[in-house]
Amino acid sequence: MARRDYYEVLGVERNCSLEDLKKAYRKLALQYHPDRNQANEEAEERFKEVNEAYSVLSDPQRRQQYDLYGHAAPAGQGFEGFGGFGFGGVEDILNDFFGFGSVFGGVRDRARRGADLRYNLTVTFEEAVFGVEKEIVVPRSGSCTECTGTGAKKGTRPERCAACNGRGQVTVQQGFFSLSRTCGRCRGTGEVIKEQCPECAGSGTVREKRPLKIKVPPGVDNETRLKLRGEGEAGRGGGPAGDLYVVISVQEHPFFARSGQDLLCEVPITFSQAALGGEIEVPTLGGRKSLSVPPGTPSGREFILRGEGVTVIHSHRRGNLVVRVVIDVPKRLTKRQKELLTEFQQIAAESPGPASRSFFEKVKEIFD
Repeated sequence: MARRDYYEVLGVERNCSLEDLKKAYRKLALQYHPDRNQANEEAEERFKEVNEAYSVLSDPQRRQQYDLYGHAAPAGQGFEGFGGFGFGGVEDILNDFFGFGSVFGGVRDRARRGADLRYNLTVTFEEAVFGVEKEIVVPRSGSCTECTGTGAKKGTRPERCAACNGRGQVTVQQGFFSLSRTCGRCRGTGEVIKEQCPECAGSGTVREKRPLKIKVPPGVDNETRLKLRGEGEAGRGGGPAGDLYVVISVQEHPFFARSGQDLLCEVPITFSQAALGGEIEVPTLGGRKSLSVPPGTPSGREFILRGEGVTVIHSHRRGNLVVRVVIDVPKRLTKRQKELLTEFQQIAAESPGPASRSFFEKVKEIFD
């Protein structure tokens, strides 16, 4: 299913201010928050969609990229956070607005899944067709080995928060209503760290550059996404790591264009080859191949070489190569060529072909 425009998701104009974005986000996040829509998958998906839209449009740089390129931003090879796959800071904003706990219930940060990441990988046309193995380096947050992700100094452990008794939430009485809010002391974790790990400053994660080998399967195309489970940002509080999405960008080829699993190629032929027919050589991804051109071939006629196209991804089937022949009309002629063509023109005028006869007969009927 196609992804909706972020401005449409939030119901705002493209030139809206940041304050307008916040108001729209606040209203929709409250409406679709999972705490208010238990076991409602549609509401959960809308909530994720709203979070993804706000996380991009609330960042001036990412909003500018989105306005220029839409969901394809940014172009080219590189790395960025993949908005909407992890809740991260957006959930913190939501908590500041409403005082909710975790999106999925329970203590908010005690076991929190890491954010998903995106890596833009550019491959050649041939690599996309035949597949390739690439090595990439992904900057991400990994679990701190010094404290094993707890955030506490080696030899110590986080302690239960006395303010909320480890629940991560405190109850506030407002008139006739009792409202639960995230504990301000432990920020919903239910634990406090007395002595922070000096390596990660109590966060439990450290920045790292992780080398990975990526197997690009045969048949990928532009915007194909490869999912690597557990290769995203590290989780918090023992939570699982996010996933890494490798988004493919394919370079253009000097001869071939692609239409699904078929390849298209234009091959020039001479007038004499078109009129008399003969064997010509055409390029394929596996090398040159012979093609028989029958006499009287018109310019633009297409020939199909079966099985010479692109592999259907995750299968052994291949598309076709469509060769379109185009008559190459010379712009400069030698004296001898002009003489021969003039003679041919005179002979052709005496006995025109069926198409010419039909055309001139119709002209005669209309104008005479």
